[in-house]
Amino acid sequence: MAETIGFVGLGVMGKPMAKNLIKAGHQLVVHNRSRGAVDDVIAAGAAGAAGATAAPSPAAVARQATVIITMLPDTADVDLVLNGPDGILSAIQRGAVVIDMSSISPVATKRFAALAAEKGATLLDAPVSGGEIGAINASLSIMVGGDEAAFNRVRPILEGMGNSERIVYIGESGAGQVCKICNQVAIGGALAGVSEAFALAKKAGVDASRVRQALLGGFAASRVLEVHGERMLNNNYKPGFRTKLYQKDLRLANEAAAANGVAMPNTAIVTQIVNALVASGGGDLDYAAIGTVLFGLAKT
Repeated sequence: MAETIGFVGLGVMGKPMAKNLIKAGHQLVVHNRSRGAVDDVIAAGAAGAAGATAAPSPAAVARQATVIITMLPDTADVDLVLNGPDGILSAIQRGAVVIDMSSISPVATKRFAALAAEKGATLLDAPVSGGEIGAINASLSIMVGGDEAAFNRVRPILEGMGNSERIVYIGESGAGQVCKICNQVAIGGALAGVSEAFALAKKAGVDASRVRQALLGGFAASRVLEVHGERMLNNNYKPGFRTKLYQKDLRLANEAAAANGVAMPNTAIVTQIVNALVASGGGDLDYAAIGTVLFGLAKT
């Protein structure tokens, strides 16, 4: 029997993800704080067999859906949508699966999963990587924690939003969130490295675009150098992923490091660079704009 899919959170990432599920032939029930995004998703399905209908609350979504996806900014937002007044868990059906695709605290995720289990439901943590472009192109990497049988059940749904080769079951509840933290830690180091390389090239009077071209052909090649390096060279910081959200992810990373007794000195430095960018008013810029902090320090 086909699943009815609920989707709560139609922001920069959630809206194109929901649209791609409709393109893949799924029927959706959607809810969002602002109505405009809901109307946009409903319009996307108007001409086809699959489509979307609006629900007035997360609880109303839960009453109709057997699989419910949440895509929200932070831990407190997920907590409110799951456990608040008219929250998902107040009305969830037994046997339903919640797929939280937000990037939030692994500790909170385990608590949410336990609360879902008390209702006879399952919660998977399935954060993503790939940014707005990946969401639009249905090419996201998806890292999943929680019950493996539930993962296998919903994998066809995940394949409507992500690259099938990069939908990976990581382990028990919270493992997906830990993996996403590791992803953000690795990206931060690469962003800082690319920024410093360009700052040095510019200060030495060398064409940074040619440096990038050369590095892309060698061992220093990376997606960060390719995509975000180009952003830095073109001074294009239109947000694909806002710096203030990356700041949140680094907060989660530092909390996880402290909880597990792991030293992360590089991440500590990147965190301060990001804090400086946000403090100077750059919180809504793409996180590639951390390069501007290092360029400013080098006076390039």
